[in-house]
Amino acid sequence: MQLNFIQSHPVSDNLSEYVSNGLLTQDGIEAFKKLIYDYYSIYKRIFAWRDCDNPYFVVVSEIMLQQTQTDRVKEKYQQFIQTFPTLESLAEASVRDVITAWQGLGYNRRGLALQAFAQRVVSEFGGSIPTNPVVLETFKGIGPATAASICAFAFNQSSVFIETNIRAVFIHCFFKDQEQVSDKVLMPLIEQTVDVLNARQWYYALMDYGVMLKKLHKNPSRKSAHYTVQSKFEGSDRQIRGLILKMLVEHETLNYTDLCNLVQREPERIILQLAQLIKECFVEEKAPTIYRLVLK
Repeated sequence: MQLNFIQSHPVSDNLSEYVSNGLLTQDGIEAFKKLIYDYYSIYKRIFAWRDCDNPYFVVVSEIMLQQTQTDRVKEKYQQFIQTFPTLESLAEASVRDVITAWQGLGYNRRGLALQAFAQRVVSEFGGSIPTNPVVLETFKGIGPATAASICAFAFNQSSVFIETNIRAVFIHCFFKDQEQVSDKVLMPLIEQTVDVLNARQWYYALMDYGVMLKKLHKNPSRKSAHYTVQSKFEGSDRQIRGLILKMLVEHETLNYTDLCNLVQREPERIILQLAQLIKECFVEEKAPTIYRLVLK
């Protein structure tokens, strides 16, 4: 059905002819917006975080979606906001409860960064999430792209940012025959085309079009100068760290032998990842070869 849309749509998705001196012509802007919004009107994806006006929920979803596919986020998002329905409840939670709620998403430091975000918003901003992306960038775990996306989705600001699906759309539509396309080339076009009246829906529409492109074509992002292949989770060091944390959440304190038996991975890899978790202040060695979560 989505392929039929591309084939039958009056506007071609090869719009490179509209790029002149690094910018789009007005006709190009209009043709591009029509293409994206026409697709979105038929095939938009439905997610709980899109259908809410709670900035805190938007922040939760944006942090979860960093380096994690939407299918994995959908279930965990609902569980997380049920466990921590407010900034205050997350700010006051124990580290154990936060890590438990984050299990299955990977990159556990994101969960703790989200809690640190909540604590700072409550203590320094009276519980109101800042609406200025420059201020948001001062929070741990929030870079320029995430700060701008929070402003777009939580506050409908016409901020400018790029992520993997948006990158795929602009490369496919405007630089289909080029290689090593830099984000510096794409950003002026993104800024030109953002819907200043409804940035939130515009970015949702762009992302949905990008997801479709990746299904129908060889990932256009491969032509990006910034393209990297994400390592597999199964069998990775990240998976081992997640298993160690999961076991320490369930058992509170474990000796090295019991931990190895529960994690069921090569002992030499387990000890390396334990050392990394200790370095990152997730785990502490309570006594020689006795481990537990850092609860502060």
